[in-house]
Amino acid sequence: MIPSPASVISARKLGLTFKTADGPVTALTGVDLDIAKGDFVSFIGPSGCGKTTFLRVIADLERPTDGTITVNGTTPEDARRNRSYGYVFQAAALYPWRTIEDNIALPLEIMGTPPAERKARIERVLALVNLTGFGRKFPWQLSGGMQQRASIARALAFDADLLLMDEPFGALDEIVRDHLNEQLLKLWAQTNKTICFVTHSIPEAVYLSTKIVVMSPRPGRVTDVITSTLPKERPLDIRETPEFLEIAARVREGLRAGHSYDE
Repeated sequence: MIPSPASVISARKLGLTFKTADGPVTALTGVDLDIAKGDFVSFIGPSGCGKTTFLRVIADLERPTDGTITVNGTTPEDARRNRSYGYVFQAAALYPWRTIEDNIALPLEIMGTPPAERKARIERVLALVNLTGFGRKFPWQLSGGMQQRASIARALAFDADLLLMDEPFGALDEIVRDHLNEQLLKLWAQTNKTICFVTHSIPEAVYLSTKIVVMSPRPGRVTDVITSTLPKERPLDIRETPEFLEIAARVREGLRAGHSYDE
């Protein structure tokens, strides 16, 4: 398979085996995947299937032991050095002694961004995540959902075209999660960024994505790539439509087909 010229991420026969005291553990094997510019791609599969590991390979936080991967046509290491992506972790990971605006400013400070430009960028990303007016609050003064929005703002601050999100809403209650899903879709529409999103939730994956990557239990491999036929504009009640339920059923079938409940 030859990567498309428009591919932001292109993996070929990608594998990663960890060396442990108990012997080698294969986390990923034979992953072939292309992600195009502007795609919203969700990765779904059972715990331990390599979803987060694949995200970490893209981010150059893990190095593959087999195959190849490119990010914006370069190695993940070069992409990291070029600050080609923002990363949103499962927990907000905000420094409690820094205000929200100071947390967002941290990567810009490390990059040496001039103060005036830092201020303008912080104001812009706070507006994008609907946190205007909360910049001088401390993390402990915000709800969990607001903290995650601040974490997203920090990842957006240096304006990378690629956003990597590792199950950012998994610890939140369903009502807050629904609200943040809606806001994330609006943010994606406004920024046209390429988003890679890890989730355990079938409805979340179907609601958010242009493509859904279904993964098998360890060693993780791609068992299905589902292209969504849903419109880009998606109110929450689209989840009750036959088209939505049909895509969700295909995801569920893919997960069942690749999963052994005896493990």
